[in-house]
Amino acid sequence: MARKKVELFDSTLRDGAQGQGISFSTDDKLKIFAALDRFGIDYIEAGNPFSNPKDLEFFKSVRSSYGAKAVAFGSTARKGVAAKDDENVAALIKADTSHVAVFGKAWDMQVTDIIGASLEENLAMITDTVQYLKSRGKAVIFDAEHFFDGYKANPDYSLEVLKAAQKAGASVIALCDTRGGCMPEEITAAVKAAGKICDVGLGIHCHNDCGCAVANTLAAYRAGASHIQGTFIGIGERCGNANLATITANLQLKYNVSAVSEAQLQTLTETARYIAEVANIKLPGTAPYVGGSAFAHKGGMHADGVVKNPASFEHTAPDAVGNERRLPLSEVSGRAAILSAIKRFDPSLDKNSPETKAIAAKLKKLEQGGFQFEAASASFDMMVLRELGKFTPHFEIDHFKVISSQGHDGAEKANAVIKIKVGDSYEITADEGDGPVNAIDKALRKALEVFYPELSRMHLIDYKVRVIGGADTAAITRVLIESSDGNDVWTTVGASEDIISASVSALTDSLEYMLLKSNNHI
Repeated sequence: MARKKVELFDSTLRDGAQGQGISFSTDDKLKIFAALDRFGIDYIEAGNPFSNPKDLEFFKSVRSSYGAKAVAFGSTARKGVAAKDDENVAALIKADTSHVAVFGKAWDMQVTDIIGASLEENLAMITDTVQYLKSRGKAVIFDAEHFFDGYKANPDYSLEVLKAAQKAGASVIALCDTRGGCMPEEITAAVKAAGKICDVGLGIHCHNDCGCAVANTLAAYRAGASHIQGTFIGIGERCGNANLATITANLQLKYNVSAVSEAQLQTLTETARYIAEVANIKLPGTAPYVGGSAFAHKGGMHADGVVKNPASFEHTAPDAVGNERRLPLSEVSGRAAILSAIKRFDPSLDKNSPETKAIAAKLKKLEQGGFQFEAASASFDMMVLRELGKFTPHFEIDHFKVISSQGHDGAEKANAVIKIKVGDSYEITADEGDGPVNAIDKALRKALEVFYPELSRMHLIDYKVRVIGGADTAAITRVLIESSDGNDVWTTVGASEDIISASVSALTDSLEYMLLKSNNHI
C-alpha cells in the first residue's frame, strides 16, 4: 500500500497550556518547541499573542532556523469590528509568523446565543478576517469551532461556514470536536460531507471528553482528513486533547502513513517523557506506546510467551517507538522471566545457572521482607548486580541524624545532618526540608555532588509509602521512590520497620542507579 503523507499540527504550547495545573515559562516553551521540531512536527501552535503577552514574547524568541512552522492562534474579528481594526487580528500580525490559526463559530447556537451575532454576520466576520490576514501575507488555518455539533444541529449552515473560509483564502480547514462529545461514526459522516465541498487541506481537531479523541482523529483520517491536530501527550482543557504521540504511532505503524521518519518515530518515547518532564507532570505508565507499562508483561504466561516470541503479546516492537520491554518481577516469577531480566548483565547465564537460582531465591526472600520489585526495576537491577559481584558502591553513608519540628504555621520542617564516605574522603553536610525524607534527600545529594556533580540533574518526582502486614508500629513500611534526570525515569524500593530507613534504602539505590547510568554501566 502506498504511504500517504499527513501534516502533524501540535498544540501543546497553546491548547495544552489550558490544561489544569499546566503553566509554561518562555524557556519551557522554547524547550518543548525544539523537542517537537526534532521529532518532525510540521506545525507548532505556540500561543495566543492577544490574550497572553507572554506568548507574544515567545514568538519573538522563536524566530530561528526550525524546520517546524510556528503558528500564532487567535479568533476572527469581533462582531461589528472590521478585521483591519481588530486588536486580536493585529496581535496575530504582530506575532510575525508565516502561518496563523484562526477559529470561527460553525454551530448556529454558538453564533446566536454565545457571540450574539446573526448567522450572516458570522459568515462575514470569517470572510473578512481570513481575507485580511491573507492580504497581509499569512497562510491561514481556519479552525471550524464546534463543527461536529453544528453539523448535527444544522448541517447546511456548518458547511456554509467552511465554504466561506475556503472562498476567503484559508489554506487548511480544521474541523473541531470542541466539546469532545462525538463518536467515531459521527466524525466519519461529517468529515466525508466536508470533504465533498472542500478543495483545500482538511484537518481534524478533537478533544477527549468521551475518551474517543484518538479514535475520532483516526476515523477522520480514514474519512479524508490529512492535517492532524493534537497535543503531544494529550494534555489540554478538561479531559485533554487528542494525544498526538499515540496518533502518530498509530498512523505510522498501523496505517503505513508517512508521518515522520522511522528514526524520528524511535524518539517518540524520549520526546513524550521529556515534554512531561518540562510540563512538570507525570506521564501515565499506561500511556500507549510511551508509558513505562506499555510493554510490561507481568503474568507468568504472558512473560513466558513474550520471551519465546515477542509477537505473542506485543502488537509492535517496543524499539520502534523508543520504548523497552519490561518483565515486572515478583516472588511468583518463574526462572525464565528472571533469566530474561538478568541476561543483559551476564549473557552466559541460563535457567539452571547457580547465579540464576541464587537471584531467584534472593528475590523471594526480599519480597517476604516487604520489598516489591514489580514497579521498582531499578532496585531489581541493583540487586542483580550485587548478587553477580558486578557492583562497587560509589559511596557509603557513615551516619545521619534527622530532627523534625513543626512551625507556628503548622508546617512540618526537618533538619538532616549526614556524613558520607567516598573512597578515602569524607563529607559532612546539613540541609533543611519539608519533612525528614526531603531533608535527608537534600543533604545526601548536596554531599554527593561534591564528588559527583552529575547528580545535580537528578530529582525525586514521586514518593509512595505503604504499610504492610498490619497497622501497628512494628509493621513493615515499603517506600517507592520515582526519580528522573530529565530524560529517563526510574523507580527504587526500600522496606523496613522504620520509614526513614526504608526511605534511605530506596534513595541510596536511586542515587547509585543514576551514577551507573551516567557512566553507561547500566
